[in-house]
This record gives sequence, structure tokens and C-alpha cells, in this order.
Amino acid sequence: MPLSTQDALIHLMVIVASSDTTISDRELGVIGGLVQRSPVFEGFDLARLGEVAAEAIDLIKDSSDLDKVLGMVLGAIPARLHDTAYALAVEVSAVDLHLPQEELRLLEMIRDMLELDGLVAAAIEASARARLRRA
Repeated sequence: MPLSTQDALIHLMVIVASSDTTISDRELGVIGGLVQRSPVFEGFDLARLGEVAAEAIDLIKDSSDLDKVLGMVLGAIPARLHDTAYALAVEVSAVDLHLPQEELRLLEMIRDMLELDGLVAAAIEASARARLRRA
């Protein structure tokens, strides 16, 4: 069954959060907060969040081909939401304020698969750093 746009966005955030092999409580909190407050998730049943996240984890575990998984997930996101998808992915990855090489490579793959303009991607990344910076 094809993913809905909202489910695909949640899958993407879970994939990014799990790229360093563990999903931290902070990352889960950020995903939940983004789903609650982002307009792109308007109408999403929050009671389904755990189920959709578990589906994403199962998808990752059951596949040895990350390109294929990303292709399926990103294929369910319309072009007009590619920048939104990347912004959500960056927001989740930046929560720990330390991006391991795996997460940086994954973000690069996502950026390339979404065919985002380099300036748009840089602006999204800079915005996330500015919002998450501590005093």
C-alpha cells in the first residue's frame, strides 16, 4: 500500500533519527512536536504516530537497501513539499547539535534525491542551526 504524504514525512524523520543506530528521546520528542505543530500535518491523527513510526522502523530493519527505502518514502512526497521534507529531516538531525558522519551522508542523499537547489538546502540548514543554538 502506498504511503500517504504525512506518513512518508514521518517515515523520513524516523529514518533520519535512526541513522546513527539509535533514536534518542529528544529526537522522538522533536518528531512528536513537529507532527503536532507543523501545518503539513494538519488533520493527522496523533494517535497513529507511534504506529507510523513503528512501520518506519520495520521498513528500515527489513531492507538492506537504503536507496530503495528512501526512494519509496520520498516518492510519496509531492515536489511542492520537497523543501518541507528536507526541513523536517534537518530539524530532527540537528536536535543533538552533533551530526555524525552517517547523518551528514544521509542528509546529502535526501537532498540529492529531492533535487533541492543548493541555496535552498543551505538556507534550511542555517535556519535549523540558528533556531537550535544555545546561549
